[in-house]
Amino acid sequence: MSALPWGAMARLTGRRALSAAPVLAGVTFGVFALAAASPFDPVKAYAGTAALGADQETLDRLRANLGADEPFVTRWWEWLTAALGGDLGHSGVLRQPVAQVITERLGWSALLCATAFTAAVLTGTVLGVLAARRPGSLLDRAVTSLAYVLEAAPVFWTGLLAVWLFALEWPLLPAGGLTDTAAGHVTPAQVASHLVLPASVLAVSQLPWFTLYVRQGVGDALAEDPVRGARARGLGEATVLLGHALRSGLLPVLTLIGSRVPELITGALLVETVFSWPGIASATVEAATAVDFPLLAALTTLATAAVLAGNLLADLLYGLFDPRVRLSDL
Repeated sequence: MSALPWGAMARLTGRRALSAAPVLAGVTFGVFALAAASPFDPVKAYAGTAALGADQETLDRLRANLGADEPFVTRWWEWLTAALGGDLGHSGVLRQPVAQVITERLGWSALLCATAFTAAVLTGTVLGVLAARRPGSLLDRAVTSLAYVLEAAPVFWTGLLAVWLFALEWPLLPAGGLTDTAAGHVTPAQVASHLVLPASVLAVSQLPWFTLYVRQGVGDALAEDPVRGARARGLGEATVLLGHALRSGLLPVLTLIGSRVPELITGALLVETVFSWPGIASATVEAATAVDFPLLAALTTLATAAVLAGNLLADLLYGLFDPRVRLSDL
């Protein structure tokens, strides 16, 4: 690893931030356009069961109050200009300011994603190194086969299986939620116990990619001349494996950090739904089905920003750890 080129990192971050602005604006425009074409009626979703007995005049008046009778381009521009000033609007379906909805839920989603992603990277690295140590061995075939099986398993199916096995058949862990049903307040111990199953399921959905990438990278590194030279000099197997092969073999994994963010977000939405985790999943589903323009646009923008940030982080890490890559060329 070379000295940290802070100037190049700052310039790359600045360029990506400038290019992200039109992307985010385009994404929000697309959200409003798709929502306008949706068959769902935001007025009926806002009114709920009261809309069943309301006359057309009342519905039209409510539509005007909500601004749902305006062209979607007008609604998008009004939301965008207000958002640039810090006002994300008001969620009609949740009856809360959008900023409050995100503030209350984003932390729990971030906790779930960070825990699962860390577990997937660490576990995948260990399994990949063990498999690459002796290619073609029973352990290698078992790890590779497991990775392919888990790669093909839908995350919601894995979640339901985990609930059935570890919460119903073997009542070892809570089936869902953030705390116990009778709990009066949230405690770290309860959050930790309720986090185990959803975080494990989300980690399993990401595990195959890291395992296979590490296995391939470390296996290729073990066949390189510098690593074979280290072995010829009499260095221990652990030193050769961890000090030489692993360092070189982990470089391709850095590219996964950015590319896995979209699937991590999608998987988190499904996992939160299965386990009733109080993150942004339920808000996203409600915003989509109720055509809640402000909330849907804010959540989509947030997800897009997370993907762009993941790609930037991957490029920064690759530029720092691979001496062949120059940050100024990214």
